[in-house]
Amino acid sequence: MERTEILNIMNMIMTKKGRSEITDESQSTREVNFRSLDFSETALRIEFKIGTELSFEAASMRKIETVKDVLDFFEEATKGV
Repeated sequence: MERTEILNIMNMIMTKKGRSEITDESQSTREVNFRSLDFSETALRIEFKIGTELSFEAASMRKIETVKDVLDFFEEATKGV
């Protein structure tokens, strides 16, 4: 899945919850107020869009600190799908 599609999903979730859209990948998830539940909702929406369950290791999720990390994570998780 393309980064822009992933970011669009993230921003849809952010605006739905009354938060500002994400415009800078270098910001930390804390700075933009992107929480673990937002991450889960993003994963579910991506799975629905691609029609299959994502497969990834929990250890890779612990390294996520920035918006770029989130985008990289989902981009990698959807490769070849």
